[in-house]
Amino acid sequence: MTETKENVFLFVPNIIGYARIILAVLSFYYMPTHCALAVTCYIVSALLDAIDGHAARYFNQSTKFGGMLDQLTDRAGTAALMMTLATFYPKYTFWFQISMIIDISCHWLYLHSSILQGKTSHKFIDMSENPVMHLYYTNKTILFLMCAGNEAFYAALYVSNFYTGFTILGLGIFPLIAILSAPVALVKTLISVLHGIVASINLATIDLQERAAISAKQIN
Repeated sequence: MTETKENVFLFVPNIIGYARIILAVLSFYYMPTHCALAVTCYIVSALLDAIDGHAARYFNQSTKFGGMLDQLTDRAGTAALMMTLATFYPKYTFWFQISMIIDISCHWLYLHSSILQGKTSHKFIDMSENPVMHLYYTNKTILFLMCAGNEAFYAALYVSNFYTGFTILGLGIFPLIAILSAPVALVKTLISVLHGIVASINLATIDLQERAAISAKQIN
């Protein structure tokens, strides 16, 4: 009997991922001038991020390609938004640059180190063992609120360049959302830094293990 070969690129969650990319690109194109259209495409792309995970589990189609596609789309979307914000608020360009660098580099380090370590050694640092990080990793509500708050901060800054919205406590609703969500964005950034530090330590552990293995072969 001939075995049917699966096409990972056509798995349902990956097709959703392609839709996310198309919507993100459309959002990038309209960001400088068309706020409503850009925000709509950006938000729908972000919402599909939650749906593709459910689709992967439902259809039993979780793949490394899909996980990487998802991560790259998230990082690229945030980076493009920060680039636009730097043009809207040039006074704060440095902070947008730092935030973008932390987001991209720390996530890349953590993802890469996770793939290399394969969770096979107790010598690796596992942040999920920390009570606070365990809550962050296992409580979906906390994780959602952290991610949503982070997105709300940057999105509110973006929209505030075009509209302030109705007034509450003497402030427009969008600037107010930016102020209220700023602490969440800061905590999310600090967590990203922690990811980067732990990933660096784990990569150094891998280096030491590989060097020890090479030395052992040379002695033998």
